[in-house]
Amino acid sequence: MPRNSTRLTFTVLATGGGVFSMLQSLIAPALPTIQHALHTSQSTATWVMTAYLLSASIFTPILGRVGDLVGKKRTLVAVLVALVLGCLLAALAPTIGVLIIARVIQGIGGALLPLSFGIIRDEFAAAEVGSSISNFSAVIAAGGGVGMVAAGPIVTALDYRWLFWLPVAVVAATALIALRCIPESPRRAAGRVNWAGAGLLSGWLVALLLPLSQASTWGWTSTRVIGLFAAAVVLFALWLLAEARSRHPLIDLRVMRLPAVWTTNTAALLFGAGMYSIWSFLPGFTQTPRSAGYGFGASVTGAGLLMLPMLVAMFFSGVLSGRLAPLFGAKKLLISGAALGAVACGVLSAWHDQQWQVALAAGIFGLGIGLAFSSMANLIVGSVPAEQTGAATGMNANIRTIGGSIGASVTSVLVTGHLQSSGLPQASGYTHAFALLALLCLGASLAALLVPARRASRTTLLAQSSDELLAAPAVEARTVSPSTRG
Repeated sequence: MPRNSTRLTFTVLATGGGVFSMLQSLIAPALPTIQHALHTSQSTATWVMTAYLLSASIFTPILGRVGDLVGKKRTLVAVLVALVLGCLLAALAPTIGVLIIARVIQGIGGALLPLSFGIIRDEFAAAEVGSSISNFSAVIAAGGGVGMVAAGPIVTALDYRWLFWLPVAVVAATALIALRCIPESPRRAAGRVNWAGAGLLSGWLVALLLPLSQASTWGWTSTRVIGLFAAAVVLFALWLLAEARSRHPLIDLRVMRLPAVWTTNTAALLFGAGMYSIWSFLPGFTQTPRSAGYGFGASVTGAGLLMLPMLVAMFFSGVLSGRLAPLFGAKKLLISGAALGAVACGVLSAWHDQQWQVALAAGIFGLGIGLAFSSMANLIVGSVPAEQTGAATGMNANIRTIGGSIGASVTSVLVTGHLQSSGLPQASGYTHAFALLALLCLGASLAALLVPARRASRTTLLAQSSDELLAAPAVEARTVSPSTRG
């Protein structure tokens, strides 16, 4: 593929992935506005976030696997079209119910991550894969930061519906360019979609994530929460059994057991818990009135500006990691990124009385996110067979999301467990929460120490070794003829 084509391909992938990532965080600051505009309750409005989370968790690994089987380009274009339709429906939604349905459709966009990683691996020169994955990961991480920063000004200057109108034109143009300019993948996995495995995977993910996201409303000891957790355990066991027995598993468990994969996924679980919790609770901390004894009484826009150092730092460290990986290896970058997250949370736990302290901690955490995001993706892509890239990276993204849900739920318990007479959380709740997040990020750094040492310059050789190790009829690759490409 000519160099200018790879640049165009990367631009298309980064635009689609960045918009999806932005939609994750763009809505959270606007939930009170949406609740008021659509005349609904706070508990119902939270389903705007919950529906998106559940949908993305289901579709990310499933469509990643579909892309491995039927072609990453055609799956990518279909996902982009779904994202356009979801944004269009959300912008026009007359009721909260329609908006929730629109968010479910938008969640299909989660598959953009594994599909993009797979296309980069298939189409780019071996020497460019590591840096391109790092740059793409930096865009994904920065997209979440852009959402936090941009939500306030957009809602203030326009209307919350513009949070959805603006992505419509961008993603529609991206889909058209992808259809015309991205070549079809030369590698395909053999077999078919294991729909039984897909159903069980969807079942245990919903049964796990739903009570985690709603436990603060339903109560941790409520019948619904306990029942769903029990169902998640049973469905997870059935899923493992079904995948182990299937000739064409949705997620090849042998791949998941590779040392570089399970250790990286463990780090993703713990780091995700810290990262999503910071994204969820730090803006609320800054918006707390000073009368509570902490906080700065910031507006939504002001809270976003305090998060700006995180956005800038995560983007530049993500891009820089592509240059550092050949020198130090992705493992060391993951260890360093998680450690920086631990330092940032430790700073927040000890010092949060001044705005500059919060901005400094946010910047440090941003450095950690940029390094960790890119290194996790590179470790997974460099450790699995090419025809398993979509499914493996999809599961890594899912595990990070699961960690985020667990971390946010536990953080919510700590923050809201003891309230002042005014109804605002005690300062100690945030202090304890930030300390816990520091421990989780430290745990991620320790988990990363277990990742087998591997230099980014050897990615291709190691991936080929994994292909040979796992070669079997169930995962045997087919090569698309040159005439079917681009």
